[in-house]
Amino acid sequence: MTTRQPTAFESIPAIDIAPLFGSDTAAQQTTAQELGRAARDVGFFYVVNHGISETTQQALFDQTKRFFDLPLRRKMDYYIGKSNNHRGYVPAGEEAPDPTKADAKEAFDLSYELPGNHPEVVAGTPMMGANVWPDLDGFADDVYAYYQAVFGVGQALMRGFETALGLDPDALLSQATQPPSQLRLIHYPFDPNVTDAQGIGAHTDYECFTLLRPTAPGLEVMNGAGEWVDVPYREDALVVNIGDMLEIWTNGAFVATSHRVRKVKEERYSFPLFFAADYHTKVAPLPALLAEHEKPKYGPLAAGDHLWAQTIQTFNYLKKRLANGEIQLPEGARGAGTLGQHARHKDDA
Repeated sequence: MTTRQPTAFESIPAIDIAPLFGSDTAAQQTTAQELGRAARDVGFFYVVNHGISETTQQALFDQTKRFFDLPLRRKMDYYIGKSNNHRGYVPAGEEAPDPTKADAKEAFDLSYELPGNHPEVVAGTPMMGANVWPDLDGFADDVYAYYQAVFGVGQALMRGFETALGLDPDALLSQATQPPSQLRLIHYPFDPNVTDAQGIGAHTDYECFTLLRPTAPGLEVMNGAGEWVDVPYREDALVVNIGDMLEIWTNGAFVATSHRVRKVKEERYSFPLFFAADYHTKVAPLPALLAEHEKPKYGPLAAGDHLWAQTIQTFNYLKKRLANGEIQLPEGARGAGTLGQHARHKDDA
């Protein structure tokens, strides 16, 4: 497969994915090809007609606002540093994808729910297990309903990527059955005095791809020329971007595209679902995607270990546990920010 770098695009495309949920195979093929072009040329795109109801989205918004409106001492009852599987409340300053700048946001993190007797939980696999739920009426039901809905959209997109790449059905999706796919509820507080402050620093996402539902503008994406391009807010769309794992699986045909959030003069919420591979999946360039005599550009990557290593290097409470010898980086862990378009431009600088 010929590797193509993202172009010097000035905007991102919108793709109607309704056919992915229907039975018209010709329409599904057309949609899949649109997804493939966007993943190769841009790495970022909108999806519309994704099927998540306005009721489900509004319930998520309402419950999120209820939680973040609580006093800090109440929110800290659910502090992520109290968990043993990286779930819960993330106060401002707790994480820093760019270690030189503190992120001006707070968050609440949850993931794929597994019972305590599940083998992965019993084995102590990092990031696996039950969620931490605030004691707010309906919060768990409403938030997890959105999780299940957006996870379903992710499964449909993965099937579309399989088709676009000419892979057999389930070649990728069979590797994402019970993954540590995190949903983040993110709050950017209103601050009228800040004109150009960072919300989330420049980074690529560690997983296969991300499905984002924002509530306001502020997102920027890096194009193939290393320029930052604004991603206008669309109420009717999810924003999708390619992550590290799909970059590796496709041997660089799909590139994990760097993005960042700028501070805007309005309160903003953001809801990214990071669609991951199963923890023990070995991610490496797929032989079916390599041209004759083409060599893999990436060594194999352990999906869960990669995600865990990047998380350890990003969150302050985990950095402290690492320094204290309470946890260790997985063997062969990559440094933070070593994949994707942003890393390539740093290497060229």
